[in-house]
Amino acid sequence: MAKLKYEKVLLKLSGEVFKGGLESGIDGDLLMDFAKRIKVLVKEGVKLGIVIGGGNLWRFRDYKHLKLDRVTSDTMGMMATVMNALALESALKEVKVDVRAMSSFPCERAMENYVPKRARHHFEKGRVVICAGGTGSPYFTTDSAAALRALELDCDVLFKATKVNGVYDKDPMKFKNAEKYEKLSYRDVIAQNLKVMDLTCASLCMEKPLPILVFDINEKNILLRAVKGQKVGTIIS
Repeated sequence: MAKLKYEKVLLKLSGEVFKGGLESGIDGDLLMDFAKRIKVLVKEGVKLGIVIGGGNLWRFRDYKHLKLDRVTSDTMGMMATVMNALALESALKEVKVDVRAMSSFPCERAMENYVPKRARHHFEKGRVVICAGGTGSPYFTTDSAAALRALELDCDVLFKATKVNGVYDKDPMKFKNAEKYEKLSYRDVIAQNLKVMDLTCASLCMEKPLPILVFDINEKNILLRAVKGQKVGTIIS
């Protein structure tokens, strides 16, 4: 077994990656593929926490036309993350991974309430801990939740899995001359207001400090390469 650079990892998955080519919802084949890739990490000895977004089902900015107040819309978003967490938990159980889904948005009929001490117990036992419900409060993104859970679980790194292979000076989907950063400081992210994450996430990680690795989740063997310290994406430290 190759030596791991990162043994305790918090993986932030956007809800959007679950929909694949669908307009919304969850692509079942993609979901099972994620589960198998996560199983590989667990077999390598990685202790893994996962924070899931809900953008494939609900996101405040996509439904502003409904004129819902922010608290109501964000509450619906937290419920969407619970749905995604249940789906991923089921897929991981299907491939025989020991997993616990927990939510900071109380829904005891579906999963455990997120309590840091209980989550750390599962984590140290080698169970994959899926953290749903964001922070449990409106106005905070799941990026902020990911930073918070990574700190509570005493992780070595925060992996931010996206659809882009790192951080660029401008949107590479819109600008052909966009330049990729290999390394950035937290202060760079905050000062330049780079849109790769919200500023609360960057500030929380800077205080620890907790490194953030941003990469394209669709690259081959990306998770395994990342935990082994191979050169991938953009590192923020």
